[in-house]
Amino acid sequence: MFRKPLFFVLLTPIAFLFSCVATKTLTAPPRSNGSAESYIETYKDLAMSEMKRTGVPASITLAQGMIESGLGRGSLAVEANNHFGIKCHDDWTGPTVRHNDDRRNECFRKYRKVEESFQDHSDFLRTERRYGSLFELEPTDYKAWARGLKKAGYATNPDYANMLIRKIEQYNLTDYDRGRIYSEKQDKEKPMVISKIADTVPPVIDPSVKQLDIGTTYRVLPARVKENNRIQYIIVKEKDTKKNLEAEFQLLPWELQRYNELKADFTLTPGQMLYLQPKRDKADAGNDYHVVRNGETMYSISQVYGIKLNKLYLMNRMKAGEEPTAGQKLWLRTIRPVD
Repeated sequence: MFRKPLFFVLLTPIAFLFSCVATKTLTAPPRSNGSAESYIETYKDLAMSEMKRTGVPASITLAQGMIESGLGRGSLAVEANNHFGIKCHDDWTGPTVRHNDDRRNECFRKYRKVEESFQDHSDFLRTERRYGSLFELEPTDYKAWARGLKKAGYATNPDYANMLIRKIEQYNLTDYDRGRIYSEKQDKEKPMVISKIADTVPPVIDPSVKQLDIGTTYRVLPARVKENNRIQYIIVKEKDTKKNLEAEFQLLPWELQRYNELKADFTLTPGQMLYLQPKRDKADAGNDYHVVRNGETMYSISQVYGIKLNKLYLMNRMKAGEEPTAGQKLWLRTIRPVD
């Protein structure tokens, strides 16, 4: 399903200059300058965020990104923000780019931003059945993860597992599996959630910490966090602010906006349902249909059931922006049959 490791591709002088431009915003991580150290510094927070969200070890994500993207300088990384060589597959409906790999002119996914590539990589490993056994491993067992990826067929290179292991050990990437976030202003270490359980959503960070004998830091869910469709959410209170919520639940600046499909300048409203994790592609079992009531919109229904808005449109064969009418039956788990 994935291409073999992509090695370095030289850039034109102009493209190289653009690849070196760096900003401090987390909503659009800067490109690395082509060195391993720069790549790690640029994307470590994104890898750790994905580990918190999905359980994919940050060391594995970083090592795969370094190898597959040629430290961010490979043609797929430059042209398509694709750092993991993910091919189109039948379910991909987004932009694409053609690239020679195992065969000529193969179809690869194209992303608007690098962060989308990291998220898609994590989601693919979580949802693809052949990688399911990886999530039964300790999240800090990078060697088992590397060998499991090779065994499951992630890449065609016979030395792929050893390549990952060498990268992880050479650059001490296991530091990020242990949740070490290094601040530019302080040296104090800050623990991050690491989830061991494959079939549950990783817990949200809370001030009360429980140390287990395996040395992994786990945290207890605060009382205000609830679950819907196996996604954690809160109900906005009167004094909540975006900044305070990001601090309370240790979210990156783009996460609330992305997870709730809101505009960048969104404002909070008391009583609002706000997801702390990405919504899913379909509703929970038992919620097969919804009959639209007066005043309901596609977005409000997507929030109620924890479904991505574009997936709700797709399942109901509706165009983006189209709104349902009162009494209309919406499909929540499968595509509506053709009338």
